[in-house]
Amino acid sequence: MPLIAPSVLAADFANLQRDIEMLNDSQADWIHIDVMDGIFVPNISFGLPVVGAIQRHAKKTMDVHLMIEKPENYVEAFHALGAEVISVHYEACPHLHRNLQQIRALGCKAGVALNPHTDVRLLEDVLHDIDMVCLMSVNPGFGGQKFIENTYKKTQQLKNMIETAGTQTLIEIDGGVNAGNAGQLCAAGADVLVAGSFVFNSDRPKDTIRDLKSV
Repeated sequence: MPLIAPSVLAADFANLQRDIEMLNDSQADWIHIDVMDGIFVPNISFGLPVVGAIQRHAKKTMDVHLMIEKPENYVEAFHALGAEVISVHYEACPHLHRNLQQIRALGCKAGVALNPHTDVRLLEDVLHDIDMVCLMSVNPGFGGQKFIENTYKKTQQLKNMIETAGTQTLIEIDGGVNAGNAGQLCAAGADVLVAGSFVFNSDRPKDTIRDLKSV
C-alpha cells in the first residue's frame, strides 16, 4: 500500500488545528507541508511560524517540501520544528550533493523534488544519497491543478533507475493525485501519494484517505 501524505496547502487555514487533528485520526501516513517563497515559485504559502503551529498538533510524520531559493539557509530551522522528511528542488540547488549531506546530517530523510520538465536522469550520480524523489505532477506553486499525464512515464523511468542502482529511494508524486490516477501511479512505481484538494475538498476526507490507501 502507498504512503498517503495529505497536503495542508489545501486545508482550512482558519481551522488548521481541526484539520491536523482530522489527519491524526485518519489513515494518513505523513503530513505534507508545502513551503513557498514567492521567488522560486509564483506564490507564497507559509513559513516557520505556521509549521511550528502544525508541529504542536501533528502526530504523523511531517514531510516538508521546500519550494524556495537557498533552502540550505532554512533546513536546520525546519528540522527544529519537527520536519522528518525535507525535500529541496533540484532546480534551486546548484550544489545538490551538499544540500543532501546537510539534511541527512540532521537525521532527516533527504528528498529531491523535480519540476515536470526536469529529466530524472539528472539524479543518477546522487541517487545513493537521496531517500526520496518527489516528482511534481503539476507545475509547482499552486494547489488544485490538473495532473500531467507524462508523470506515469517519468515514474517508471525513475523506478527503473532505482532498481538498477539498488537503492531504497522512495518515489513521491505531488500534484493532481486522485482516485482516478492513484492506482496507475502505484503500478508505475510510486510509493508516496500527496493529495491536497482531493482530500480536503471531500465531504468525507478520512474516507477519501482510506480509499487512496487501498488502491
